[in-house]
Amino acid sequence: MKIALTVNGKAHRLDLSPDTTLLTALRDELGLIGAKHACDGGECGACTVLLDGQAITSCTILAVTARDRQIVTVEGLARDGHLHPLQQAFIDQGALQCGFCGGGMLTAAKALLDRNPAPSRDQVKRALAGNLCRCTGYREIIDAVLDAAATLRGD
Repeated sequence: MKIALTVNGKAHRLDLSPDTTLLTALRDELGLIGAKHACDGGECGACTVLLDGQAITSCTILAVTARDRQIVTVEGLARDGHLHPLQQAFIDQGALQCGFCGGGMLTAAKALLDRNPAPSRDQVKRALAGNLCRCTGYREIIDAVLDAAATLRGD
């Protein structure tokens, strides 16, 4: 089946099996490996991407579902060679250790900050609740999201 996907602002035409997940299309067809293949059931958040601005687990939807919609992966957060403030805050706060959860955490955080530029600590926790991290204990991740929010607001 031929489908058109718009990923990180670029149009792509792909020939996929009807049962191809969005995660598989992103990783195997487009080489965008920031979304990780982990649980295959939407439980861990490692494959989180933005679909029309909403954080979704890309392992749980078929690629065909995303046609004619806007998809943003962690690779699409940086612009013109400059890291997104979220990416920089994650580095500054030491919020990533192994990096496996990073793409999902960053895209989920981006969805939050796009709809709420001044979230509380509890709102950040709720927005990231579907993303599991085995390394950091979450404090650094939450601090990074709050720091990025302040940067984006110009505080």
